[in-house]
Amino acid sequence: MLFNEIVLRPRFQMELEEPCSQLVMKFSEVKKSQNRFVISCVDDHIFIKLPKREQHFWSPQLHLEITEKDENSCSLHGFFGPNPTVWTMFMFLHVAVGILFMVDLTWLYSNYNLGNTIGLQIGIAIFLVVVWILLYFAGAMGKKKGKPGMRELYDFMLKTIQS
Repeated sequence: MLFNEIVLRPRFQMELEEPCSQLVMKFSEVKKSQNRFVISCVDDHIFIKLPKREQHFWSPQLHLEITEKDENSCSLHGFFGPNPTVWTMFMFLHVAVGILFMVDLTWLYSNYNLGNTIGLQIGIAIFLVVVWILLYFAGAMGKKKGKPGMRELYDFMLKTIQS
């Protein structure tokens, strides 16, 4: 699988010809023998992140889920994602802007029907649309800035699997 495909699709899947327990064991052993990445293993889930000293606001992490197909093969599902705190903050901001926009439209509609001036409400609506567009571009910029980290995580995962 080419890396560019993964960047376009942050989710990927691999079929591996080895038992789940052996794959989990590889990551557990690598966790002890290296300090380049932070690895957390919880059951059949593996989380790989950059160390704190190298993380920035947009740093990605890689979540791997290992599913057993039969005794000697497994399926590896991977997902690149932002730090959960960053994701939660962006979702909160998007929802807050959306709710404020709906409240503003209700206020605008009420004032319009009452024959009052609506300049303030239109100004607020425009401001909220601009904020939403800025949030969108900030997220796109963050995704672009996180690509080198995604590459490092993916290469590390492949190296570990192939060892």
